[in-house]
Amino acid sequence: MTSMSSSARPLLNRRLAEFGTTIFAEMSALAVRTGAINLGQGFPDTEGPEEIREAAVRALRDGRGNQYPPGPGVPELRAAVAGHQGRRYGLSYDPDTEVLVTAGATEAIAAALLALLEPGDEVVALEPYYDSYAACIAMAGGTRVPVTLRPHEGAFRLDLDELRDAVTDRTRLLLLNTPHNPTGTVLTREELTAIAELAVERDLLVVTDEVYEHLVFDAAEHIPLASFPGMRERTVTIGSAGKTFSFTGWKVGWVTAAPALVTAVRSAKQYLTYVASGPFQYAVAEALALPESYFAAYRQDMRAKRDLLAEGLARAGFGVYRPAGTYFVTTDIRPLGESDGIAFCRSLPERAGVVAVPNAVFYDHREEGAPFVRFAFCKRPEVLEEAVRRLKTLAG
Repeated sequence: MTSMSSSARPLLNRRLAEFGTTIFAEMSALAVRTGAINLGQGFPDTEGPEEIREAAVRALRDGRGNQYPPGPGVPELRAAVAGHQGRRYGLSYDPDTEVLVTAGATEAIAAALLALLEPGDEVVALEPYYDSYAACIAMAGGTRVPVTLRPHEGAFRLDLDELRDAVTDRTRLLLLNTPHNPTGTVLTREELTAIAELAVERDLLVVTDEVYEHLVFDAAEHIPLASFPGMRERTVTIGSAGKTFSFTGWKVGWVTAAPALVTAVRSAKQYLTYVASGPFQYAVAEALALPESYFAAYRQDMRAKRDLLAEGLARAGFGVYRPAGTYFVTTDIRPLGESDGIAFCRSLPERAGVVAVPNAVFYDHREEGAPFVRFAFCKRPEVLEEAVRRLKTLAG
């Protein structure tokens, strides 16, 4: 067997050459190795509703979903997704032609971008962005054009003029995330109105990642972009059960869009996983029909955890951006005399026994994100309290 010479072509496709192991995998492995509290990766340390777990067990026992489910998703879940969009937002979708079930929101993003982009198309995305956005744009042969959210009066804000200036004749698509991971920003009605007007004016498609739709706090309000004038026919809206019901391992997501868009996304999706999560789809259908009291209690619980962690981080000396949505807090490490978030996060498990994620990995303009670090608060209160106690050592 001949060995590959050093001049041989690299094994990894050049479009993916810049993407190594995800930061989440690296930091979670660091947490295991050091025994640190993992506030890096965004998964809960509690189970979702007992009745929904039982619904999954019931589906397994009854033989529902143990074989390939229908390609677009089981009818019960597609109907539940359409019902959820209608009840909550007044958006009417046909379960048969305008809803597609995916293997989590991550596959929905990949399928949408692979379906809708041609090589050379530009995609305007808000920076910092969830790391799969950049990889999926690259896999589709697109060019990402970041528009940076910048700190302003205690929150990260979008500059609408910068967004308009980023759109060129080559722009095919806007990729938005609200509530926004990692900054916790929730785009306002005024901002969304301006984005909708821009998309209509320039005839752009829009993919909106709305997986944190149920996690908005205080005066913030989540409004789907598809509900704005001229947007329903050009918007692919992505949702997920993982973040709302604390079953991230089930990997059940969905797309709602006009029939032509769903057909395009399904054409790509069927060659990715084909189908997934059969029995869990039936359980998620029941979850989406839970009473409003579930969603209100979930929000209230997460808001209390947000406040516990945000106040503890402030006492530990961090600059804290209290999020309006999601279950992440972005902090500024410069008040601690630090400026390199990546180095800070790699040393934090040894220094304080806590793992966080550096925001810089979510930026093309690394220097913009260098001093910012993200902590997840979707953990039990006692875990957050212990993390806060450990982090206090940084202040002293």
